[in-house]
Amino acid sequence: MTKSKIKDQKSIIQNHNARVSIIGLGYVGLPLAIRFSQEGFAVTGFDIDEEKIQKLKASKTYIKHIDAEKIKTIIRNGFKATSDFSEIADVDVIIICVPTPLGIHNEPDLSFIDNTLESIKPYIKEGQLLILESTTYPGTTEEKIVPNIENAGFIVGENFFIGYSPEREDPGNLDYTTKTIPKIVSGYTENCLEMTKILYDHIVDQTVPVSSTRVAEMTKILENIHRAVNIGLVNELKMVTDKMDIDIYEVIKAASTKPFGFTPYYPGPGLGGHCIPIDPFYLTWKAKEIGMNTRFIELAGEINTAMPTYVIQKMGEALNSVKKSIKGSLILVLGLAYKKNVDDLRESPSLEIIDKLYELGANVQFCDPYFEKIPITRKYSFTLKATTLNAKSIRSADLVLLATDHDAFDYRLIQENANLIVDTRGRLNHFPKVIKA
Repeated sequence: MTKSKIKDQKSIIQNHNARVSIIGLGYVGLPLAIRFSQEGFAVTGFDIDEEKIQKLKASKTYIKHIDAEKIKTIIRNGFKATSDFSEIADVDVIIICVPTPLGIHNEPDLSFIDNTLESIKPYIKEGQLLILESTTYPGTTEEKIVPNIENAGFIVGENFFIGYSPEREDPGNLDYTTKTIPKIVSGYTENCLEMTKILYDHIVDQTVPVSSTRVAEMTKILENIHRAVNIGLVNELKMVTDKMDIDIYEVIKAASTKPFGFTPYYPGPGLGGHCIPIDPFYLTWKAKEIGMNTRFIELAGEINTAMPTYVIQKMGEALNSVKKSIKGSLILVLGLAYKKNVDDLRESPSLEIIDKLYELGANVQFCDPYFEKIPITRKYSFTLKATTLNAKSIRSADLVLLATDHDAFDYRLIQENANLIVDTRGRLNHFPKVIKA
């Protein structure tokens, strides 16, 4: 492409005439599709999950915090959902928002990215801008995306453009939205960066350009390692203060009064969500590839991974105090989601705790306002339907485990009727039946 044609491609985006495609319509891709549609872009959403496609076509939502009215609005604005990748030939922008899980040995699993590239390869064309948003190790864009496009006969930066802009979604957080969260943008070349920045400048309040895709990839990894390490620290302190008969939540509250140099993090039953339990291991793997060890990150990972076992231990101690054991006891688990007020089960410690309770012979019930049953995941396949939360169901349980502190729970009802409570979130008031874990 000549300089004038490259300028034309930028103008197409600048003037909102570009058709934008989003591949992967989950917790990242769907809000992004909505945001582009709100700014007047024609949007095509791609997903391999036909159930999602059919729901979107029917103007229905499958993510609790995204209102169906927003789906109806973008449909009226021309949004199209499909699993037919041949339609990539009709778009100007391709944004990839597919999962990047871990393998069985905590190694990066980029199969979703690989499969996406294979699916779109026959249909990509000159002048398109391809952006990866999935979290991954530094070097992925240069080592995997760029060679794939070059092997298809394009010259990146001249007749095809590649950027990386890591997602920063926080499902359920009403204080920050796709529009208001600053967006890191990068490109393989200067032309790629400029085009990526022009695109995102239309949908977010602030873009933050960085010098390379590696820097952008590392930025996302750092953000999540920062949280994982600090959560690991406070989880370890939780276990120490428990032995010392000190309330860690009171300590954190007191420390938070310092106006500088301290950021509060809170303990829990383990890490959940797609990012924090997974992303640090992407850097650990990459570091080993270059002969480095990330001891600090790995230690935090060990602590956080051990928290469900610690919760089981506290449950056993609580039941022992009333001459019962986990085996044969009825345990009511409150909350399946990895954090409060969302319907997201990805890497949720609640599922691991339920699995361990079954192994120990417990009778398990659960209640979560966002789930009528436990969906099948990559790791677990439970046949368990939700229990109605009322005085009778609470009293019938030998122990109530507060695993996720949804605001929808009636905490007064729980405290008034529970025989024993193990609270992993510091939500409940101190009284003899509550044990903090």
